Amino acid sequence: MPTPILDFDALAQAISQRTVLCIGDIMLDEFVYGEVSRISPEAPTPVLAAQRSEIHVGGAGNVARNVVSLGAHCVFVGLVGEDDAGARLGSALAGYAGIESALVCDPSRPTTRKVRFVSEHFSTHMLRADWEQALPASDEVETELIKAILPQIARADIVLLSDYAKGLLTARVIRHTIDAARQLGKPVIVDPKSLNWAIYRGATLLTPNRKEFAEATRSRADTPQSVVDASEDVMRLADCEAILITQGEHGMTLVPRHGEVVHVPAFPAEVRDVSGAGDTVAATLAVSIAAGADWDTALRMASAAAAVAVGKQGTASVSVDEVRRKILPHATLAAEEKVVSAAAFDYQLAEWKRQKLRVGFTNGCFDILHPGHVKVLTAARAACDRLVVGLNSDASVRRLKGADRPVQDQRARAEVLAALEAVDLVVIFEEDTPIDLITRIAPSVLVKGGDYTREQVVGHEVVEAAGGTVVLVDILQGFSTTALVHRARGGAT
Repeated sequence: MPTPILDFDALAQAISQRTVLCIGDIMLDEFVYGEVSRISPEAPTPVLAAQRSEIHVGGAGNVARNVVSLGAHCVFVGLVGEDDAGARLGSALAGYAGIESALVCDPSRPTTRKVRFVSEHFSTHMLRADWEQALPASDEVETELIKAILPQIARADIVLLSDYAKGLLTARVIRHTIDAARQLGKPVIVDPKSLNWAIYRGATLLTPNRKEFAEATRSRADTPQSVVDASEDVMRLADCEAILITQGEHGMTLVPRHGEVVHVPAFPAEVRDVSGAGDTVAATLAVSIAAGADWDTALRMASAAAAVAVGKQGTASVSVDEVRRKILPHATLAAEEKVVSAAAFDYQLAEWKRQKLRVGFTNGCFDILHPGHVKVLTAARAACDRLVVGLNSDASVRRLKGADRPVQDQRARAEVLAALEAVDLVVIFEEDTPIDLITRIAPSVLVKGGDYTREQVVGHEVVEAAGGTVVLVDILQGFSTTALVHRARGGAT
């Protein structure tokens, strides 16, 4: 399957014009941070010397927070009790400019509240205290919820059901919501908790984690093929278009009802707290799909957002700028470290592949760098995780372009390329073509300008035989190194 080019800025702009209807179990998340230095004399338990506390909108409310922090608008429907925690949630949601909330109040139940006690020194959750009543909403409350939900569906570009099994998403509420959304042609994403996925029948996408998937499908889900086989059975049962299994540090696997399986590895991340990472994934998928992203792009966005979220403490929201930096990171090496000989880049390449990063490759003389080059390089970097640029040596350029070329020597050309954020490594090669370099690198993505055809791209057979893809980027008209050189020399005379 071709690797799509991710135009992040265009996607972010589209996201800013989308509305997500989020329906689910909201809760008040409290975090008490402190240090442990002694054991209680009253019982063999550690004493946490509390130093600070934080309050967050949690559960499905955290999904809503992430939707707006990613730039979209969110209409949120939730269920609270007639208590202080419910009032605090209502006030907190009102403080988000991009969230419109419709909180249905059920006086018979407490608002779900979770308090976590965390050791700052060890970044460890020591204890969690819960206040909740995880019973299905009554018939009367169900009716109020449906009345709150149905008028909002027409306004939304996508519907997201965030089920924490606290009682809001009953079979009746789910059925009315999905049926109404399908009638209006709105996609529906479900983050499920019920093991009976038949109640989500008609949803577009289900997003269980690996444990939930194994329990719901009664499968071990321990091999790629077993995941595919189990997914096909439940997709027929749930009449959905795809299932996405999130697997933590092992990435995400999407099994569509029609088409090829898509697996996206996890982005490297220093994990501080996994609280709310699933909420971030669901929100990112929703805004990306609403903005017209294909499966592969939506998964890459969600994987990047999850990597940002787990690096924060608490139920954290993720901004669109943070996702951009994760997907299109600043150069991993200093400019002077990026220029290597063909004999000296094996270590860096092996390290990237060990991290399961997709390595891309493009090549050229890059004698006088111009906007057309920059466009190809930027597009190439957007199609992979790390970009290697093969640069023709001076001797190679002379053989290809003539005795009066290159204008700049290979070191100068390499240093200019290395200064670009899109470029991660520059490898100088002596041959006329980079075929030996491509064979050695075995890139996942091979990129050239659109003035080539696929068959004209050197190395396309090698890359495609190894399961990689060839990407052709439309070139900017009016930019040519040869023309620039001719014009400059003509002016000089």
